[in-house]
Amino acid sequence: MNPRALSAAVLAVAALLAALLVSAPGGTTPAAAPAAPDGFRVSDSGRLVESDDSDFVMRGVNLGHAWYPGRTGASMADVKSLGANTVRVALGTGDRWTRSDPADVAAVVERCRANRLICVLDVHDTTGYGEESGAVPLSRAVDYWIGVRSALKGQERYVIINIANEPYGRTGASGWTTDTKAAVQKLRAAGFTHTLMVDAPDWGQDRTFTMRDNAASVLAADPERNTVFSVHMYGVFDTAAEVRAYLSHFVAARLPVVVGEFGHEHTDGDPDEEAVLATAEDLGVGYLGWSWSGNTDGVEYLDMAAGFDPAALTTWGRRIFHGANGIAATAKEASVYADAGASVPDRSPAASRHLP
Repeated sequence: MNPRALSAAVLAVAALLAALLVSAPGGTTPAAAPAAPDGFRVSDSGRLVESDDSDFVMRGVNLGHAWYPGRTGASMADVKSLGANTVRVALGTGDRWTRSDPADVAAVVERCRANRLICVLDVHDTTGYGEESGAVPLSRAVDYWIGVRSALKGQERYVIINIANEPYGRTGASGWTTDTKAAVQKLRAAGFTHTLMVDAPDWGQDRTFTMRDNAASVLAADPERNTVFSVHMYGVFDTAAEVRAYLSHFVAARLPVVVGEFGHEHTDGDPDEEAVLATAEDLGVGYLGWSWSGNTDGVEYLDMAAGFDPAALTTWGRRIFHGANGIAATAKEASVYADAGASVPDRSPAASRHLP
């Protein structure tokens, strides 16, 4: 560029800057407005909030879609009728259980929306990795989510992605922090902006406090700062003091936490379900009981409804739905469904949008 041309270019830029300064209030250059959040996010106070900044506290149950896909739609309608605002839905990668493909995932999300429920989707094939035969690593769950992302794009206001169910047994829990950070970052690099949920090691119960002591660094490693921590409360949490100490640690540290599974009995001890319910309500922490129906292999006592029948609630089912601090008394529907007349967009497999 010659000197004359350079001088003209400088003058042109100066004139443009002057015009911007004059047009801006107070003589300052206006800053670009930040993009409005679209979907759930973690607030600075460590709360899970919706797009309108309202708190969302999960109150719901787990559904075994990976094993009973034909029951999912009716089960969602039943738990909604009993007051739930959320369902956690078990999916399969195809490694241990039948793969929930994009069409299946899209149908699950559509059913959630039709029933005005928030969907927490989890991959169950990782359960007990390192101890359980056939369990797959956390990285395999990440690859699965990337493979079904076409069913999830645009669903950030309705879907929370629980990356992997109980991704470690008691073996290898020391790798949880590094592996979880890598999983979150890979999903973000793949374009996922959803709220992510991560399970604790030690079969979800964080017996070693690995998740508790490293949660802050995992949240900081998420470019979106939009990760929720899920602890499963069974035999490890058999006293009210243990339940309160664990959940209070997260709340005091402004770290988002939810009880992603719990029951009233378990093979590894007697969980204090009364403390879970009361403490969660007191602290404003979400909970998702295990599970609606269909349990086998000696834990049938965890069914809330006998034979998937909402008219045949078990003792556990009656407790979690109708007891003090239970779902019916404490659940509030997600604000995204506030317009009672809003229609549910067509999210059938045929109508599902695919990413380029």
